Amino acid sequence: MKNKASRPSPHIGTLAEKSLHAALKQWYGRDGDQFEVKVDGRVIDIVRGDQLIEIQTRHLYAMRQKLATLLPNHPVTIIHPIPQAKWIVRQEADRTPVSRRKSPKRGQFVDIFRELARLTMWLPHPNLTICVALTHEEEIWRNDGQGSWRRRGWSLADRLLLQVA
Repeated sequence: MKNKASRPSPHIGTLAEKSLHAALKQWYGRDGDQFEVKVDGRVIDIVRGDQLIEIQTRHLYAMRQKLATLLPNHPVTIIHPIPQAKWIVRQEADRTPVSRRKSPKRGQFVDIFRELARLTMWLPHPNLTICVALTHEEEIWRNDGQGSWRRRGWSLADRLLLQVA
């Protein structure tokens, strides 16, 4: 199957896009890159020549089907952020700030191995590159009563990129 890259759309894949994903896309994007382009029936975050770049802020196993489609014909780079430093910002349901504190949890480069264990069949593929971005982030918790019992009902509303370390 030949590479069928369609024209970029400003709306494909951006409607439910979180702030961290959008910020990393902007940080890694260069002049001449195309954003949110369909290639072989899949929406790709960044297309740079023949290189496909995907930002995956959560679990890498969610990429399995996309990798099965793209890797046989295209070089794919997955960018996965690990928060080296994180601040937790609590907000009321109306977005009024309540508090801000630094999380004691520190992400490390080795944290990627837990994610890689779920992609073992694709790891040796010559078209796959995985880039770990150590980041500093703000995690926005909203008091809407819909969140996890671990956060006592506070929902994880968003993650904001402060810097790439």
